[in-house]
Amino acid sequence: MRKVRQLFSALAITLVVLAPAMAQTIELVPVVKKAVSRTIDLPGEFQPFMNVALYARVAGYVETVVVDRGSVVKQGDLLVVLSAPEMKAQVAAAESKVQAAEADRAQAESKLASLEATMTSAQATYGRLKTASATPGAIAGNELDVALQNVEAQRAGIQAQRSSIEALKSKTIAAEAEVRALQEMEGYLKVTAPFDGVIAERDVHPGALVGPSASAPLLLLQQIARLRLVVAVPEENVGGIVRGASVPFIVPAYPTRTFSGTVARVAPGLDMKTRTMPVELDVPNKDQTLGPGMYSTVHWPVRTSDPVLFVPKTAVVTTTERTFVVRERSGRAEWVDVQKGAADGDLVRVIGSIQAGDLVVKRATDEMREGTDLKSIPTRAP
Repeated sequence: MRKVRQLFSALAITLVVLAPAMAQTIELVPVVKKAVSRTIDLPGEFQPFMNVALYARVAGYVETVVVDRGSVVKQGDLLVVLSAPEMKAQVAAAESKVQAAEADRAQAESKLASLEATMTSAQATYGRLKTASATPGAIAGNELDVALQNVEAQRAGIQAQRSSIEALKSKTIAAEAEVRALQEMEGYLKVTAPFDGVIAERDVHPGALVGPSASAPLLLLQQIARLRLVVAVPEENVGGIVRGASVPFIVPAYPTRTFSGTVARVAPGLDMKTRTMPVELDVPNKDQTLGPGMYSTVHWPVRTSDPVLFVPKTAVVTTTERTFVVRERSGRAEWVDVQKGAADGDLVRVIGSIQAGDLVVKRATDEMREGTDLKSIPTRAP
């Protein structure tokens, strides 16, 4: 009997010792305020700095293709030569019009000179008759009137001839403009490089009929000595974009090598489908190690100018109706709605009606109803 009593006494002592250890306690942690400075990995895609599909500006047959895929060209280099015999005939016809117009104008100017000489003679005759008419009975009055009418007729003829010459000048100018336009179009038979670059695609061969309405371009020219690296930055991180900042990245083709680019251009708004903002980095590529279409992993720096609030990830409760943290207020639970931001290790950024130093339940659940008494252990930082 004594042994049984001793056994129950030992069991009672054990229960007393274990009971406090099994009691549920609520751990509270303070809301932390700190500046964000971290790096996230974002996918990026390379694009040529300049990219143009070259088409024929006039209809014709391909006579010669000077370049091929991979050819390095300079601005102004000859790429493709076209042939259009009918265009040469049009130029010759236009030049004939110019010559004919110039001949007509020369003939009209010669006639004008003759009319002006005749008018000079008529004016001299009229002057002599007018002087003689001062002596009564020297000449008949009708003779003076006829001489005056002859002068007026010559003057009208000269004016009409001058108008004809001006019309012929306009005709000559129009014919010369037609010649220049045809010669300029004839120049389009030679396709040249608009900038320094590399031929990325060749889709034409000698003998092909091409023109402005062709479905496929003659060539695709790209400038790849400098590339555009396009990175889609999430909406929550656009506030830390710094123009001119150097950003490192890696590519699968060279996994042990780290490259870098400079933030050069930022889109004016977000992509409504992905809620990201396209940002372009300028990447030097003189050795052409990198190429358009390659993908990269960009180590994007995330910075905030003002400190933000963080809590442990386990402190944020998400239900079908709301996202919240459980804040301690005078020893009782208070639900505070928040929005989750980016994670930083075991912490997550939150936005809501809370302040730095507020105590929240470290491991919160929706079973901790508002107004529930909270038993806390000594506060520890997360």
